[in-house]
Amino acid sequence: MAGALALVTGLTAPAHATPIIGRTAAEAVTLDDAPTVRGRAAYLMDAASGAVLLDKHGGERMPIASLTKTMTAYVVLKNAKPTDVVRIRREDVAYAEDGGGTTADLRPGDRITVGELMYGLMLPSGADAAHALARTYGPGVKGFVAKMNATARELGMNDTEYVNADGLPTPRGDGFSTARDQAVLAAAALRVPLIKQVAGTRWHELDAGDGHRYYEWRNTNRLLRTPGAIGLKTGFTRAAGYCLAFAGESDGRTLVGVLLDESVSSRRFDTAQALLSWGATAREAA
Repeated sequence: MAGALALVTGLTAPAHATPIIGRTAAEAVTLDDAPTVRGRAAYLMDAASGAVLLDKHGGERMPIASLTKTMTAYVVLKNAKPTDVVRIRREDVAYAEDGGGTTADLRPGDRITVGELMYGLMLPSGADAAHALARTYGPGVKGFVAKMNATARELGMNDTEYVNADGLPTPRGDGFSTARDQAVLAAAALRVPLIKQVAGTRWHELDAGDGHRYYEWRNTNRLLRTPGAIGLKTGFTRAAGYCLAFAGESDGRTLVGVLLDESVSSRRFDTAQALLSWGATAREAA
């Protein structure tokens, strides 16, 4: 494990390194007693202090699939109010269906508030919801993606490049990010109350009303069965493997983490649970 986990400085921990917790990113070291991470990359940090607890290839650029939608939610809520209304168009539905993406089963013509669309975006990972929001708040998808990349730079995510609002593969490439950059985004996104609320919701129902039909959305994040877990986002494509941005609270403090390119879907949730438990204990011992 020690050989696989890289230091933030780029060095490798000795086989029997002395555990050091709660240091700055530049001082972080790997820990011999950390849970085994079989995915290609992993990163775990304290959301408030930025202290790095674990870094396995955290700076390696790779596709991130639907973890992309966390940035979509973050940018939308910088530009819109939850009460703003978005009209669903046929092109939004066709985009998700033609691209083979997961959907929120949105219906053309429905008018749904931004706040409700956040659930359709984050819980079932709706590419149709992502397209509708990007189209509306770009304006246009291309303009919205430019906002996503500008926001990434503002957050210091210098190893990230988005090509769409949903993470689906494109003929021009899949875009890329790193586990470290996505952990930075996760910490920022969870400071937005609505994103935190939505990401921590296991099931959401929208009753039929003026301008829209009935919807219900279930969260794809199995980690939410764990006490203290508060999200954040799942993802999968063949190129990206199974991905997970996750977070948990313990004694009023928050840890955020990211797993990229896991080969077994269920294992990412088990690994995240183990990392959150280990991280909380390690931090308390510091």
